[in-house]
Amino acid sequence: MKVGEAIINAARKQAEGEIAVHLANIEVYKTMPAGIGEHSDVTEAVIAELDKLAAANDRLEMLEKYFDQNLMQYSDNVTHSKILLVMDLDTW
Repeated sequence: MKVGEAIINAARKQAEGEIAVHLANIEVYKTMPAGIGEHSDVTEAVIAELDKLAAANDRLEMLEKYFDQNLMQYSDNVTHSKILLVMDLDTW
């Protein structure tokens, strides 16, 4: 793997990790909203997580659009994450 590919791979993995973290945080808010003491306004906390999730997702989309010529195996993971996010929000 070339150095440039390694950098793009690292950026992609970082964004994927951030997406996983923010999805997990939203899931915690959904299942235990009273258990989060420092967040009295759960709706605002979820909106903040969604904003961070959107930023990480945007980064992934830009990586795919401009740098994903031969690294297509990550596209399936991103699509899967988007589908799961929509499904989770629909069941809320």
